[in-house]
Formats: sequence, C-alpha cells, structure tokens
Amino acid sequence: MAALDLFGRRWSLRILWELRAGPLGFRPLQKRCDDMSSSVMRQRLTELLDAQVIHQLPDSRYELTPLGQEARHALNPLARWAERWAATIDPQEADHTDDQSASRVSHPDTVGDGAPERGSAD
Repeated sequence: MAALDLFGRRWSLRILWELRAGPLGFRPLQKRCDDMSSSVMRQRLTELLDAQVIHQLPDSRYELTPLGQEARHALNPLARWAERWAATIDPQEADHTDDQSASRVSHPDTVGDGAPERGSAD
C-alpha cells in the first residue's frame, strides 16, 4: 500500500518515467513534466528521494536508483496494457511507440479528453 500511495501521488510516475533514460537536472525535468509548478516538483522529488527511488548526483541532477529502476521495470506490464487500452479506444493510435504515447498525455491526472479527473487535486 505504501508503494501505491507513493506512485499514486500526482506527478510521481511522470517523474519516474522522465528519468528512465538517464539523469536530469531540476529545470529540464520540470520542462519534461509539462512545466509543473516548482513547489510540487520539489515536494515530489523529496518524497521520491526519501523513498530511495531516486537520488541526487553531486552535479545536482536526479536519477533513478536501483530500486527506482526495479519499479520502472515492474510498471512495464502496466505500460503495455495502457498501449493495448489506447489502441482499443483509438485504433489509429495503435502504431505509436511508448514515447509517442506518453507525449499524448498532458498530465497524469487527466482523462482521455485531457480534462482533469474529478477529485484530482494537489
């Protein structure tokens, strides 16, 4: 339940996703996360640091820890399911790769039409 709580927080999975390819500094990570607010970004980074899912390098960039990499790999079946789900909803999108699909999602707390989910608040 603790892992679901951590990863269920707004933007946490997005940060994990954006760090999959390697370390990023605060500003580049913030840009990749659709310019989320600095305060929310700091809060999520602190939570992920405390959970030892990410760590901060001496040059101030953030990267996944081995536990973070494990979490990313554990989420791969969910990502594959999401691709199948997207293809079911919009068959024309079936040929998109994971990166292209991720760029369609403007925010982790939005529904398919980009509208905020009811009850989603920070």
